[in-house]
Amino acid sequence: MTDLFSKIKEVTELQALPGFEGPVRNYLRQRLTLHVDRVETDGLGGIFGIKDSPAADAPRLMVAAHMDEVGFMISDIKADGTFRAVELGGWNPAVVSSQAFSLILEDGRQIPAISGSLPPHLSRGSNGSPGLPAISDIVFDAGFASKEEAWEFGVRPGNLLVPKNETIQTANGKNIISKAWDNRYGVLMVAELVEHLAGQKLPNQLIAGANVQEEVGLRGALVSTTKFDPEIFLAVDCSPAGDVFGDQGAIGQGTLLRFYDPGHILLPNMRDFLLTTAEEAGVKYQYYCAKGGTDAGAAHLKQSGIPSTTIGVCARYIHSHQTLYSMDDFLEAQAFLQAIVKKLDRSTVDLIKGY
Repeated sequence: MTDLFSKIKEVTELQALPGFEGPVRNYLRQRLTLHVDRVETDGLGGIFGIKDSPAADAPRLMVAAHMDEVGFMISDIKADGTFRAVELGGWNPAVVSSQAFSLILEDGRQIPAISGSLPPHLSRGSNGSPGLPAISDIVFDAGFASKEEAWEFGVRPGNLLVPKNETIQTANGKNIISKAWDNRYGVLMVAELVEHLAGQKLPNQLIAGANVQEEVGLRGALVSTTKFDPEIFLAVDCSPAGDVFGDQGAIGQGTLLRFYDPGHILLPNMRDFLLTTAEEAGVKYQYYCAKGGTDAGAAHLKQSGIPSTTIGVCARYIHSHQTLYSMDDFLEAQAFLQAIVKKLDRSTVDLIKGY
């Protein structure tokens, strides 16, 4: 088992849905504390390590992952002991059925549960082709005989259903299959960044950590940027790979130059800086036009406007139990992020912000 794979396995098998990011926050606190001057949290639970700079008038640079993964929350316990749920984060209904979940109770206990599906034997009246159910109609089942039995075991509305999956390597040793690379990729990126920069003097005040509740509307970024008031914001996040569907984003082709998404357009000066930095560092990158958003979309509209971008990789089949992605892409993205952080001095930040 490689060192990188073991680190990825540890962080992707943590369980943390929007609003319940505690396990990942504890992981980050442990990884950050030894390598920064101090660790601070915001009022919603975002956590950031701050590394001060000896440079006069050092710019404030925020590097932010997000801790949460997609999952479900029980909305109702039915008389037959099954559950219905609301989604926390975006799900394609086609990938929800017949999957394993951990049902996390209020006291921290975990019990096994599955999402139900309609067997072909019961769908013959509709020619064997039932339509996709709405998320609200999908049955979640932990094997209880009644609502009363579920209640006796401690099940309540508001309990969490977290995707359950083991992190494994593919046969060729190049790729990994797991849940939650969106966005444990970013969490591990931040942890590795501060560790690699330990003992180094930076030309900026580095504020590196992770936000909460990104998957339910980029909420944490609104809070953390208000608290820390950065001049530059770098989201570190994972995007969907479209390579097997004839679209942009190919695993194994390096980090992403994400020039557009529906909530964020990369500013020309930032684009020029990123391209120059990637070329000078010999980083493998690919252009990426995104169809979803990241915390950069929220951050760039805060204060008087914060130039932002996303330092990302892509992965196949995100927002599901089974995500497939490249270890080499992580290494390219980490090299890119380190090069960016080391170059962002006062004059460079002023150039990016200049008009």
